Amino acid sequence: MPPGFSAADFYYILPELVLVAGALLVLVVDVLTSRQQRPLLGWVTIGVLLATMLTLLPFSDVDVLASRGLLAIDGFAFFFKLVFLLTALVTVLMSSSYLEVEGLRAGEYYFLILCATLGMMFMASGIDLVTIFIGLETMAVAFYILTGYLKPNRQSNEAAVKYFLLGAFSLGILLYGMSILYGLSGTTNLRELATVLATGEPSTLLIVAVVLVVSGIGFKIAAVPFHMWAPDVYEGAPTPITAFLSVGSKAASFAMLLRIFMEGLPFLAEVWQPMFWVLAVVTMTFGNLAALTQSNIKRMLAYSSIAHAGYILIGVVANSSRGVTALMIYLMLYVFMQLGAFAVVVMLRRRDVVGDELKDLSGLYFRYPVAACAMLFFMLSLGGIPPTAGFMGKFWLFSAAIESGYIWLAVIGVINSAISLYYYVRVVVFMWLREETLGSPIVASPAMALALTVALVGAVIFGVYPGPLFELAESSAQSLGGVITGVGVSSF
Repeated sequence: MPPGFSAADFYYILPELVLVAGALLVLVVDVLTSRQQRPLLGWVTIGVLLATMLTLLPFSDVDVLASRGLLAIDGFAFFFKLVFLLTALVTVLMSSSYLEVEGLRAGEYYFLILCATLGMMFMASGIDLVTIFIGLETMAVAFYILTGYLKPNRQSNEAAVKYFLLGAFSLGILLYGMSILYGLSGTTNLRELATVLATGEPSTLLIVAVVLVVSGIGFKIAAVPFHMWAPDVYEGAPTPITAFLSVGSKAASFAMLLRIFMEGLPFLAEVWQPMFWVLAVVTMTFGNLAALTQSNIKRMLAYSSIAHAGYILIGVVANSSRGVTALMIYLMLYVFMQLGAFAVVVMLRRRDVVGDELKDLSGLYFRYPVAACAMLFFMLSLGGIPPTAGFMGKFWLFSAAIESGYIWLAVIGVINSAISLYYYVRVVVFMWLREETLGSPIVASPAMALALTVALVGAVIFGVYPGPLFELAESSAQSLGGVITGVGVSSF
């Protein structure tokens, strides 16, 4: 065993080891099963994700550094890993019927979903720039392939190429910023970097490094003006992967953002807070205005996702314990709202109907009232209408901004939430007031019904009774170094 490593290091990465073993198991099962038995692969993947969750539970109250200081096993990492595993679980549940309709191989598909989840988990635990980079690339490469998984579909191929090229370009910008940070500090460890660079006035080169890192991460979270890839990629990718990308990748990128800026660069808050303030305002405003004119559901939800990235950035700008808590709460709620909406879109895909246009929702209430009612709730939740989960998440974000003195940022957020109601209600109008469209009947497989149930139950429960989630998020946020202590859940 190499010097500095111990058996405890393997214990602390047990969830990741289980996930790797499960991913390899999926490939083995794929080889050993016939085409008629391929639906079994989805349930094997679900079993792997549930097993990973079980091995993750013992680390909810742990706060240690593992692997010679490369990984932080703490409440912050625990919370985000839970978000990633839930996202992957619901994505797999909604994928089985979609793969059957599209005639796609399931083995590699589920393997890549598990690989992307593995990269996200390392991004959340990474306390070193090298670890974060490895996790980021593990996630990104899996998503590049999954985006182009519809091989005969030219739009899917185009989306994959665009995502890969722009992703590689943004990665170069991010790595350039990281390399400058290493050159100025002599270390890639975020906590050591903060100690070394906190002395003295920030140099021009250090500020340049911050700008480059903000730009690189801005691409990953689809913040304006680094968003140009998102609408085309979301539209061209397989619909379950669009859902996974819009939630999982975004959450992992925000985990990376918080680690870098609040663990490694908290002393430069006066530099990066104004940058994120501008990004938040521009992102939420542009995203909502662009979504108003979309007739394709996936593009509409893509611009909606951009707008939600702007809302989430409010928690970063607040730069307080309450701000980080609000950010984490919103990301967890976003899992249920966004994946639930995409689950309904996946249900619309049949052999004779693509199902990604607003007109395909016409008369959904008369054809499948349960799905229409669920979609109504998800749209109201994304719009922030009380007493939905989305309202609770936005209320916590806006109150964190007000508490930190960013009153106008909260006002702009409220105005944007009002604007977003137009295109969310437009979806409802098509479902309830337009005439039914032709096409084969909509049928929900057991896995799809379970995915929709998980999303709906999560959104309803946390909208009505958010206390346990708030407490978990607050205790997790406290483990993030560099966070200013704010107001706790008890003051809500």
